[in-house]
Amino acid sequence: MIDPFLVNLPTLDVHGYTSDTVTWVISDFINDNLIMGKDKIVIVHGIGQGILKKVINNYFKKDKRIKKIYGDPFNLGITILELNK
Repeated sequence: MIDPFLVNLPTLDVHGYTSDTVTWVISDFINDNLIMGKDKIVIVHGIGQGILKKVINNYFKKDKRIKKIYGDPFNLGITILELNK
């Protein structure tokens, strides 16, 4: 079942990105969505070994553009970033 809450949020799929480039790509995505006035975005990183998820959480928890970082309890392969406006 598709979560209707997540369907309407801007989503970025980062499957295949390296841990070195993923923060740069997500940072640009955050900037674009802040300009458009969005307050939440979804990052699809997959489950795998959890490397991308760990990089995303560690890097963006210090970012002043991010209000809150949390996962979807029903889909461990995504992270939701709540943006400061």
